[in-house]
Amino acid sequence: MITKDLTIGEVLRIKENAPQILMNFGMGCVVCPSSQAESIEDAAKVHGLNLEELLESLNK
Repeated sequence: MITKDLTIGEVLRIKENAPQILMNFGMGCVVCPSSQAESIEDAAKVHGLNLEELLESLNK
């Protein structure tokens, strides 16, 4: 299960289609160096995204 506390880097490693999901939300996290330390929650805030919608998509 993907939670708000996981880093983007962790999500990219454990969720095969995470890059496409993140890019669909307008997040270029796949190539961003910050992805290794930034949590999903922090990234959602930075990008002005609804955290619950993002988590729902990542957990489908």
